[in-house]
Amino acid sequence: MQHYLFVYGTLRQNANHPMHQLLAKQCRFIGSARYQARLYRIDYYPGAMPSNNSADQVVGELYQLQQPEPLLAALDNYEECSPQFAQPHEYRREQQNITLDNGDSVIAWVYVYNLSTDGLALIQSGDFLADKIAQ
Repeated sequence: MQHYLFVYGTLRQNANHPMHQLLAKQCRFIGSARYQARLYRIDYYPGAMPSNNSADQVVGELYQLQQPEPLLAALDNYEECSPQFAQPHEYRREQQNITLDNGDSVIAWVYVYNLSTDGLALIQSGDFLADKIAQ
């Protein structure tokens, strides 16, 4: 069974975050992809929440995990949703349907925002890095 991870914020290639190096070393980059969700600016990072509206698309990257268990454990710590962090967690890791740019779909792990979005700015483009550059 193949395991995939969709990233849309600080873990993307051009976000220049040190945690991306973990993905670069332990995963195979598949390509650009989209997730049907709404994207919010939380702070210096975003949060995606699933949406029923097909117009709501979050831009990101899809990775194939080579050794899922240790990598996901490390990412759960990074996203502060492992058991060592107090509830409620800001994110929860869920399997979601992801669409690649070529139209293919896969089920991938996604860190979904788990708190209220009241008062948060919606990133209309669905692309955190493009929004970050525009600011």
